[in-house]
Amino acid sequence: MSGDHQALALLLFSAFIAVTLGITTWAGRNRRGSAEEFYAGGRLFTPMENGFAIAGDYMSAASFLGISGLIALFGYDGMLYSVGFLVAWLVVLLLVAELVRNCGRFTLADVVASRMKERRVRIASGTSSVTVSVLYLVAQMVGAGSLVALLLGGTSEAARSWTVVGVGALMVIYVSMGGMRATTWIQIVKAVLLMAGASAMTVLVLMRFGGDINQLLVSAADRSGYGREFLAPGLRYGGDWTARLDFISLGLALVLGTAGLPHILSRFYTVPTARAARRSVVWAIGLIGGFYLMTIVLGFGAAAVVGTDEVRASNAAGNTAVPLLALDLGGGAGSTGGTVLFAVVAAVAFATILAVVAGITLASSASVAHDLYASLRRRDGGRYGEVAVARVAAVGIGAVAIALGLLARDLNVAILVGLAFAVAASANLPVLLYSLFWRKFTTRGAMWSVYGGLVPSVLLVVLSPVVSGSPQALFPGVDFHVFPLENPGLVSIPLGFLAGWIGTVTSSEPPDAARHAETEVRALTGAGAA
Repeated sequence: MSGDHQALALLLFSAFIAVTLGITTWAGRNRRGSAEEFYAGGRLFTPMENGFAIAGDYMSAASFLGISGLIALFGYDGMLYSVGFLVAWLVVLLLVAELVRNCGRFTLADVVASRMKERRVRIASGTSSVTVSVLYLVAQMVGAGSLVALLLGGTSEAARSWTVVGVGALMVIYVSMGGMRATTWIQIVKAVLLMAGASAMTVLVLMRFGGDINQLLVSAADRSGYGREFLAPGLRYGGDWTARLDFISLGLALVLGTAGLPHILSRFYTVPTARAARRSVVWAIGLIGGFYLMTIVLGFGAAAVVGTDEVRASNAAGNTAVPLLALDLGGGAGSTGGTVLFAVVAAVAFATILAVVAGITLASSASVAHDLYASLRRRDGGRYGEVAVARVAAVGIGAVAIALGLLARDLNVAILVGLAFAVAASANLPVLLYSLFWRKFTTRGAMWSVYGGLVPSVLLVVLSPVVSGSPQALFPGVDFHVFPLENPGLVSIPLGFLAGWIGTVTSSEPPDAARHAETEVRALTGAGAA
């Protein structure tokens, strides 16, 4: 890209970083140092504020860059991600939001441990939450590397590497200094910027085709190289039985995984009541629904305006489709309009990545400190030691995410997020639903449910074509894959539920009817909730 692109985009990057660091500094000065302040922002946010923050947390680099890129490459089949991510919120709204807010304090483990033997359950749930969070973080790192590589001409591997390191460093600063209060306001600012940027680009795409959606789709099919097949199911997930099972597996993971994501569940604790948590989800669904409709327009717009071959040539995984579309809509390379629109979109995407990694890092560091550390080291003092551990944990998690992000930088970010959703749906969702709704659920069942979903899902990912055995794999030069599906959800999600059931019915421990009744009353009424 030209020097004008680089200068303007870097200026906008710097402006957003300066604003977010200012928010972090302000939040750091106003914190009380308590666990409630660090993990939940004092539970002082309104439903609208929290709804915008949830949307900002959820609309990640996978949404803005990855989904649009997959639609530009594969047409109809790429839309599965948009549909799955949106439908998932019905599960959250109807089954999870209010009950989780009433039963827990800061993390998923709080809900499960309310009626189980606390130490063992917290260790299991904390381990699962950190695993999901790290997988999700890797996707954001990959998105950041692809974005800045495009900005700098797509030739500098060193630039991509240093970008990943820089994003990791910033997320550690946001979390360790500002906690949930700073993270929430960063996500609100990012949600507003992302909705505004996506709306502007959607309008420009529709104007290019005179508001005729049919003409947009026909042009996308013509320039895709696939013709009418581009608009029909099967281009990516058709063909043999393996591809079709992969389609079902991915759909299950996307629809069920959201309700098990630690950084989404932690957002319900930032509002004062369960009713506010439910209203937050309604706000979030409105924002997220509008956004995913726009990603469909942007994906087909990239295929129609830029061309599928050009998108693939820029980035084989399609992660740069939206910035390339912005460049063309603004007037093309070298034009003032193209320079400005490209820089704005690149800056918004970068803001998206920074905001999401802050939320994920906070949730994972909370799991390390509040669940793992507190269970392994019983302390008789206040909560200050635990918060200090959470800040240190943010550094360690950031380092792991940076290393994995450098390793996985050639994979599509939407595919990486799909894997995180599969692990969340396999390990976190079964134990959460069993704890909330099954009267006979026991500690052994909870342990088996978490590990019975976590271990198979991670193992199947390692043995899948995502890691080896294909040109797009993490290790393309070797082949040790034995599991044919790219997404393990079809196998690992039922295993998580099955393991929880077997562990419970074979347990010698009688279910605690009194504690279940207490949890049920708290979940449904909010009596005794934090």
